[in-house]
Amino acid sequence: MFAVVRTGGKQYRVAAGDKIVIEKIEGDAGASVTLGDVLLAGEGSELRSVEGFVVAAEIIAQAKADKVIVFKKRRRHNYRRKNGHRQQHTILKIVSVGGQTAKSNEGDTAPAAQA
Repeated sequence: MFAVVRTGGKQYRVAAGDKIVIEKIEGDAGASVTLGDVLLAGEGSELRSVEGFVVAAEIIAQAKADKVIVFKKRRRHNYRRKNGHRQQHTILKIVSVGGQTAKSNEGDTAPAAQA
């Protein structure tokens, strides 16, 4: 089972057991988070409805990315500026994909079984 989730303005394809690096979200290491903005879900080439889908994850660490050097220069104007930036990010381990609530799961499968 896989899902495509959106967080931090980016989209990630995840499956149970995957580790992903995303934009910083609040929480300490070991805390559980749910990613509710599921765009697509399926198994193999078969797609499923994403109504009520959530992706459960665990925060492994809060970290910083490698330093990015920002250097600006204008020739022949004695203008040089050098800055560095380290982006904050969160490392997640995906615990489960598709933990639907019982009501939405029963409601989605009943019409599908009849059709």
